Amino acid sequence: MTKLVIEIVGWAGAALFLLSYVLVSTGRLQGQSRTYQWLNVVGAVGFVINSGWNGAYPSAAVNVIWAMIGLVTLWQLSRKKDSSTSAT
Repeated sequence: MTKLVIEIVGWAGAALFLLSYVLVSTGRLQGQSRTYQWLNVVGAVGFVINSGWNGAYPSAAVNVIWAMIGLVTLWQLSRKKDSSTSAT
């Protein structure tokens, strides 16, 4: 049962990556949007869980970094929003 859940998490992560790519490529999302960044962060976490479980440590490491990039971007976006609202 655990293996099935891990596989579902991995496939869900892959689907989120693909969805985010399609949405940016078709102009429905911008790369700096929170939605795009969250899709990538959650997708990366899904890959970290799946690849870590399956012993694919290089893939897990890349996806940890991918998630961190997304989280840093989200943090920067929130700081930018906070500074623009406090200036008015």
